[in-house]
Amino acid sequence: MAVSKKEALLQAAKDLFGECGYNETTFKKIAERADVAMGLMTHHFGNKEKLFLACGLDVLENFHRKLSEATSCAPDGRTAIYNYCKAYLDFSIDPSTNWLVLVRCSPYSDMKTSADRDIMIEKFMQIHAVLIDAIKRGLEDNSIAKVDPVQTAIIIVSLMVGVNRTRVLTPYAPEHFYEEALDFVIRAVTPGNA
Repeated sequence: MAVSKKEALLQAAKDLFGECGYNETTFKKIAERADVAMGLMTHHFGNKEKLFLACGLDVLENFHRKLSEATSCAPDGRTAIYNYCKAYLDFSIDPSTNWLVLVRCSPYSDMKTSADRDIMIEKFMQIHAVLIDAIKRGLEDNSIAKVDPVQTAIIIVSLMVGVNRTRVLTPYAPEHFYEEALDFVIRAVTPGNA
């Protein structure tokens, strides 16, 4: 199936925003990477900020889908929590996911307008909701310790963010870092360990 020019622009933008960041990515670089006329970017996306937002939303949609799939097939809540965390970390190191766009596109980083920031916050909250549902499931089936679902989800997501940033953006992540983080989360939610 042939890729449309709009899809080519979106993919080129995701690649470049992830590689270079918002400030260093220009319409000219995107057009050259996508091998399309620069005017098509304005036609399809309006401006650089809207293109950046479209990139972040596209990556978040794929991320949300992966997390939802990973948790839905789990036999119990604790396994759903593990699957969520594993899918989160696996997604972050798969080059085809354009994860670095999402790292750069958090509502606390390069979002230029409050409207764009609000859109991204809403999407990030959907990511949290998948984990909250897994935690609630674990509480219902007694596969996890008695915890507050919202606070626990915030802590686990914060851990995933920190572990991911340490592995992806720093030179000092220890060997088997992701595996150790997964074990840590499961130990923390297992009854009798909390």
